[in-house]
Amino acid sequence: MKRLLDCRASDFTKMNASDLTQAIRASEGRTILSEIVSPAPPLFHEITNAELAASFGADLILLNVFDVFDPAVAGIADKKAEEIIPYLKTLTGRPIGLNLEPIDVDARSLEERLAVSEGRTASEKALEQVKRLGFDFVCLTGNPKTGVSNSEISKAIQRAKTILKDEVMIIAGKMHSSGISAETGADMIPDEAIDQFIDAGADVLLLPSPGTVPGISVEKMQEKVTRAHQKGGLTMLTIGTSQEGADESTIRQFALNNKIVGADIHHIGDAGYTGIAIPENIMAYSITIRGKRHTYIRMAASIQR
Repeated sequence: MKRLLDCRASDFTKMNASDLTQAIRASEGRTILSEIVSPAPPLFHEITNAELAASFGADLILLNVFDVFDPAVAGIADKKAEEIIPYLKTLTGRPIGLNLEPIDVDARSLEERLAVSEGRTASEKALEQVKRLGFDFVCLTGNPKTGVSNSEISKAIQRAKTILKDEVMIIAGKMHSSGISAETGADMIPDEAIDQFIDAGADVLLLPSPGTVPGISVEKMQEKVTRAHQKGGLTMLTIGTSQEGADESTIRQFALNNKIVGADIHHIGDAGYTGIAIPENIMAYSITIRGKRHTYIRMAASIQR
């Protein structure tokens, strides 16, 4: 199986979840995922932010704040709902995923919660729509102040696995507290949650990068990554605390720490500028974990190859 960074645009269109996870595994910690706020205006109106992220080295594109019942990606117009994601995959030559939020209405909150439309939640109807729209993967996690708990993530994984089967890769976990008072810092994702998520059917466990959340050290995160790998899962280490807008030296530090820890996927968030990481930071991250050779080829290669 090809590594993801070596796949042509035509390769991933034939991939199911097993194929995609195997390609990521074969990439040996050199897969970069860039998160994009779907409705945010593009940095440059001639192209989408997804295209920009791909051109700076991203291998996977994750859409945030995407409503499956009102599909829209800023920069794409005159397309029917069911055409938007296939068209974005054609433009970028990359697998496309989205965030859905498993909201826990009973959990104690740290702050006032933000309202979230059903099309952004991990409901049964929303997951059915994920399959219809043509997404390659779904990320079950929480934005700030939304009230997403580990227990609800576990339930959402089971629901997603039943509906999506092996057609869509499932990523699940938390990159910050998401507003839940009992799940902060080093206690954000306990070992039992790792076991529950993978046993429920998650292909990839989402974990915060060391240095992004108080109390999350390289040593602690390495233990959690090892546990996930021993359970047969992959891991994604995330920069989801607006530090994607930090200086390049900070980004390089995250990148090296995440590779030391054993990340299979390296996530960079959407808040460097409005709706996208600073593009130069995506490139700096890529060069750190895979050098200029792979980075420049990834940036320059035509999607027709």
